[in-house]
Amino acid sequence: AKDSRVNEVSEITQGLKAIAKELNIPVIALSQLSRQVENRDDKRPQLSDLRESGSIEQDADVVMFVYREEYYKEREKPGDHDLEKMAQWQDEMERLHGRAEVIIGKQRHGPIGTVELSFEGRFTRFGNLVKPWQQGSDTL
Repeated sequence: AKDSRVNEVSEITQGLKAIAKELNIPVIALSQLSRQVENRDDKRPQLSDLRESGSIEQDADVVMFVYREEYYKEREKPGDHDLEKMAQWQDEMERLHGRAEVIIGKQRHGPIGTVELSFEGRFTRFGNLVKPWQQGSDTL
C-alpha cells in the first residue's frame, strides 16, 4: 500500500510539473510532513521530512517550509511550582511571540536559506519582520 501511495504522489508531482511547463505558470502544491520532525530536538523541517515521496523533492523547483518555534515552545510550559523555569519559559515565549521562519529548503535556480517573518496567529497572517534596529527609522 505504501509503494502505491509513493507511486501515486510521484505521478501527481510529475503531472504538476508538466502542467507548469506547458502553461508557463507557477504551480503551488502543499504536502504533509512525516512525523520524524517531532522526534528531533531541532524541529525545523528538512527536505527528507516531506511525506511519502522523494519525487516532491526531485520535481519541485522550490521547496519552502513554515516553522514557528513558538508552536513547540508552548507545549513545553513548566508547572507553576517551578518559578525559575516558568520565568525562563515566559521570557522565551515573549522572544518568540509573533515570529515565524520560512525555510527555503530547495531552490533550483537560487540560494537556500531562512527568512524571518512576523506572524499574527488570530489571522494566520505573515508579514515583514521589523527588527529592533529598524524601528523609528524613516527608511520605509
